[in-house]
Amino acid sequence: MLSHPLLRNRSFRLFFLGRSLSLIGDAVIPAALALAVLRATGSTSALALVLGCAMGTKLLLLPLGGVVGDRFNPRTVALASDLVRCVTQLFVGVQLLGGDPQLWHIALAEAIGGAASAFAMPTLSPLITGTVAAKDRHAANALIGVVSSGSRVGGPALAGLLILLAGPGWAFVLDAASFAVSACLLAAVRLHRVEEPAAHRSLRKDLVEGWHEVRSRDWYWTSLVAHSAWNGAAAVLMTLGPAIAVEELGGEGTWIAILQAGALGLLAGSLLAGRARPKRPVLVANLGLATYALPLALLAAEAPTPAVIAAYGLAQAGLGFLSPVWQTSVQAAIPSGALARVTSYDWLLSLAAMPLAYVLGPLAADAWGTAAPLWIAAALVGVACAGTAAVPGVRRFGVSDGGHRPVPGERGSQPVPGDTGLSKNVSSDTVA
Repeated sequence: MLSHPLLRNRSFRLFFLGRSLSLIGDAVIPAALALAVLRATGSTSALALVLGCAMGTKLLLLPLGGVVGDRFNPRTVALASDLVRCVTQLFVGVQLLGGDPQLWHIALAEAIGGAASAFAMPTLSPLITGTVAAKDRHAANALIGVVSSGSRVGGPALAGLLILLAGPGWAFVLDAASFAVSACLLAAVRLHRVEEPAAHRSLRKDLVEGWHEVRSRDWYWTSLVAHSAWNGAAAVLMTLGPAIAVEELGGEGTWIAILQAGALGLLAGSLLAGRARPKRPVLVANLGLATYALPLALLAAEAPTPAVIAAYGLAQAGLGFLSPVWQTSVQAAIPSGALARVTSYDWLLSLAAMPLAYVLGPLAADAWGTAAPLWIAAALVGVACAGTAAVPGVRRFGVSDGGHRPVPGERGSQPVPGDTGLSKNVSSDTVA
C-alpha cells in the first residue's frame, strides 16, 4: 500500500498518513471507553450518558460544521479539530490514569470532542478534492476506505492488548497522540486553489443553499433516505444482536465471530471498490446496502449460526463497497464551494436515525418480542435501499462515462469540479 502511485503526491500522502493514524487511534476507543466508564461507575446508564453527550453535540453542530468547512480552508478547519480532539482525549486519558475519574469530566470532554468531530467530518471530501486530481479521486477514496476497514479489523485486538497490558487510560493517550501527529501532518499539506465564498454571506443563506444542493438531486436525497434506514437498522442489530447471540446462538464467542466476519467483509468490500468501476455506481452501491436485510432476517428467524455470520460478513462488504464509491460520486457531482455543507447534511441525516433506533429497538422487543423489530428493520432497509432503483437519477447516474460523473443534463447535475485539478472527516459502522 505504501508504494501506491497516489502516495507520490506529497500533499495527499501527508493527509493520508494523518488520516490513517487517527483512524487507528479511534478504532481503539470504543472498547476503552466502555470499559473505563463501567469500571468507574458500574453503570450502563452512565455509559449511555457519555455516548449521548458525544453524539448530541455532533448532531447539533454538523450543519454549522459544513458551513465552516465551505467558508474557510478545510485544511485549517480539520487541523483545529484535530488539536481540540487531541486535548479532550488526553484529558480523559489523564483522568483515567489518575485512578479517580469523574463521570462529568469524561462526559464533558466527550461532548467537546463530539463538537470538534462535527467540524472535522465535513472536511474529508474537500481535503480529498483539494489534494487529488479528479481522475484519481476514486482510487484515493478506495485507499482511505481500505485503511478505515483495516483499522476496524485490528482496532479491537489492539484495544484489548493495550487495556490488558496498561489499562484504558493509555488507549486515550494513544488516540490523543494520533490526533497530534495528524495535525502536524495537516500543517504541511497544501491544497489546490479553492473556490472563495461570497463575501458577507449570512449563516442562514449558507444553510439554505447547502440544503438546496441536497434536495435538487433526486439521486442524492433518496440515497440519503436509504442510508438513514441502513443506519437505523444497524442500530437495531447492534442493540438486540448481542443478546440473541449469547442466549440462542452459542454464547459470547458467536457475537465476536459475527463482528469479526463483519470487519473482514468491510475490508473485502473496500478492496473491491478500489478495482470495480460500475457504470451505475450509486445504483450498485445502494443495492449492495440492501443485503443488510439478510442478517436481520436470519437473526429474527433464529437461523443457524454459520448462516448469520456469513450474512453479516456479506452485508458489511456492501458497506465497504459503498463508502468509496459514494464519496467519489458526491465529489464529482457537487460544486466544490458547497461540498462540506452537502456532506454535513449527509452525516446528519445518516447519524440521526441511530439514536432513535437505539431507543425504539428495545422498546419494540419488550412489547412484541425480539423478532419483531428485527423483521421490521429488515423490511425497512431492504425496501429503502433496493427501492432507490426506481429513482430515475439513481439509475442514470454515471452511465455516460462509467460511473465517474452524473449524466449531463440530469436534473440538479453540475459541471464536474476539478477536471483541471484546481478545485477545492468516526464511530461504529455508519453510512454517510
